[in-house]
Parts: sequence; C-alpha cells; structure tokens
Amino acid sequence: MKIDPIPTHYRTIFVSDVHLGTRGCKAEFLLDFLKHHESDTLYLIGDIIDCWRLKKSWFWAQSHNDVVQKVLRKARKGTEVILVPGNHDDPLRDYDGMAFGGIQVSKEAIHETADGRRLLIVHGDGFDGIMRHAPWLAKLGDAAYTFALGLNHWYNRARLAFGYPYWSLSAYLKHRVKDAVKFISDFEIAMADEAKSRGLDGVVCGHIHKAEIREIDGILYCNDGDWVESCTALVEHRDGRLEIIEWARVRQFSMMQA
Repeated sequence: MKIDPIPTHYRTIFVSDVHLGTRGCKAEFLLDFLKHHESDTLYLIGDIIDCWRLKKSWFWAQSHNDVVQKVLRKARKGTEVILVPGNHDDPLRDYDGMAFGGIQVSKEAIHETADGRRLLIVHGDGFDGIMRHAPWLAKLGDAAYTFALGLNHWYNRARLAFGYPYWSLSAYLKHRVKDAVKFISDFEIAMADEAKSRGLDGVVCGHIHKAEIREIDGILYCNDGDWVESCTALVEHRDGRLEIIEWARVRQFSMMQA
C-alpha cells in the first residue's frame, strides 16, 4: 500500500488565481498540493473564488468545496491565513480588516521574509491597464480565456491518455504572442515600480497567471501563477529563500516514477 509522505512545512505559501466556481479550476491539483504542504502563513492572493463566472452560471463541484474546507481546517489548526481579494472576487474587498473562520481579509499586506526583505502582497489588477481603462475589454478577454481553457482541458485529457505530461495551451500562447508578452512585461515593471515607490524590497502578486521570480531594477518581482493552467505556488523556505513549485509537473513525475 502506498503511503503519502509527511507534508513539507514551509515558512510561507503564496497561492492565487484558483478561480473556484469555474470548470477550468484545477481544484483537485490544489487540494493535493495543500495536503502535501503546510506553512506558518498562507497567503491567498486574489481570484480564489470567481464571482464573475458564478454570476453568469452556477458551477460548484465537490472538489471546490473540499478546497475551501481544507483552507478552513488549516486556519483552525494554527496556520495564519490571509486573503487578499482580486478582481474576480472583488466583493470581498468590502470586508477589508475582517476575519471569517480564522481567515483574515486584507486589500493588501506587507510580508517580511526570514532574511528581512519586505514584500508588498497584492493581487495586481490595479496595475493592469486594461482593467483600469477598459474593463469591458477585460471581460471580453475573460470569455475568450475561458474558451481556451476548455480546449486545454480536453487536449490534456488526450495527452494524459497517451502518457504525455500536462501542457498549457494558454501559457504557450502568452509566451508566443507579441502583444501578450508586452502586456506581461509592462505589468511586471509596474508592480516592481509600485514596490520601489513604497520603499519595499519586492512584491508578490498574481492576476496574469504567469509564475515568475526575477529582479527588476533592484526590486524582487514574484508572481505565484495560478491553478487553472500552470498549477503553481510560491513558497518561502525557513531561510527566506523563495521558490516556485509547479505542482502538476511534480505530481505527474512522481506518479511516473512510482
């Protein structure tokens, strides 16, 4: 009988863009990740629940409920859980400063790493030019993105059936389309500039569904990715070192080795 290993314990875990309430959400992957990883602090950096999609049509699988229950259990057992709402769960911003089931809600936060770096924690939609100046276009893009995720779902079911690893169509397109690459670069620079203007050492955000750790003009930029295509999280080790974990690849590799 296969026995799961003892969960890895990190100082901090950062997760965003889960989009519970959508068919594209990889709730099973996230639930598995949360099962295998513990932390002193867990940041949920926006778009955890997709209120946009739920307003259009209701979808809530048991696995989505299981993720919520898993997070609540972590909070009850002593994990500090901080929810920083994003644009898709914007209604939660009205509850800034409040706590529910041990989960603290904050529009933004400042996190200090073990090695003394101070990082701005914010979803990032306020630094997205399209969200600020053309919200109608953002919602149109969201519909197209949802369609791409549907294609990606069925494509990956076929890949897995033939023994190939998970592959993200939308992530591939983002890396290849010139305008998408420029948008991502502009967003990353804007986020780093905001952290610098506040006298901070860096920023951790989500929103654009592209996991990244890099330095921009002396400022640390971190994006923890998402759980609809890349299935990534950012973790802080005990010494303050930051790392991106690609959970879909980790689990598929371990299953192939078993």
